[in-house]
Amino acid sequence: MKTLEGHHAFVTGGGSGIGRAIALRLAREGVRVAISGRRLDKLDETVDLAEEQGYQMQAHTLDVCDATAVEACVERVASELGGLSLLINNAGMGGPNAMDGRPGDPADRWREVLSVNLDGMFYATRAALRHLRAGGSVINISSVLGKFGVPGYTAYCTSKHGVVGFTRSLAWELAPREIRVNAICPGWVDTDMAREGMEDMGRNLGISFEEARRQALAQVPLGRILEPDEIAGLCVWLAGPEARGMTGQAINLSGGSSMW
Repeated sequence: MKTLEGHHAFVTGGGSGIGRAIALRLAREGVRVAISGRRLDKLDETVDLAEEQGYQMQAHTLDVCDATAVEACVERVASELGGLSLLINNAGMGGPNAMDGRPGDPADRWREVLSVNLDGMFYATRAALRHLRAGGSVINISSVLGKFGVPGYTAYCTSKHGVVGFTRSLAWELAPREIRVNAICPGWVDTDMAREGMEDMGRNLGISFEEARRQALAQVPLGRILEPDEIAGLCVWLAGPEARGMTGQAINLSGGSSMW
């Protein structure tokens, strides 16, 4: 049974990782899906995977930091899909911006990370709200680092805390329109971004990637890295009828690495 038949979704950052998994899972549930991202080659890979599974999917190159481009892209998506009922704000970037004197300007990295992770989410949501109908849903991808901090990642942690705050405030604002807003806070997920994080951890500690991965997962009660499709499954549930009473929530899916 396709639980989301008739829905139309726009997924930012749909070219790889969690965004790709969400887009493909939504398509399997009967949703008409459009994705965006900076890299055309990655977007094409996602579209090809969808077609191999028997689904059609639109793809649009987009820098979510460009407000004008976001407006135009969302207008086009809504027109081509015949409306919009689901917005998945997944586009984001990670990486360190150490404040302790290590090489590189932490202020530059700060602005870049917050621009993608917060401004981009704001621009996409603002544009989509002209089209989202009653019964629609906004799902924002935050992180367990939206619940706690780690050294060397002030920009990323700040931005993901901001996603949670944005979610809770917007949930109140859109409740009269019967549009729900929730966030997912993943822990370690098997993506390129996670691998880069573990590699950076290894460099900083002077240990191998394998040892960094072992140490990282040792802090996870279930002791394992999640698969992107696990996040996609939660996204589908949040978008569906069984979650119609849920809004303003920031749900951890992290193997227990955050429990509040």
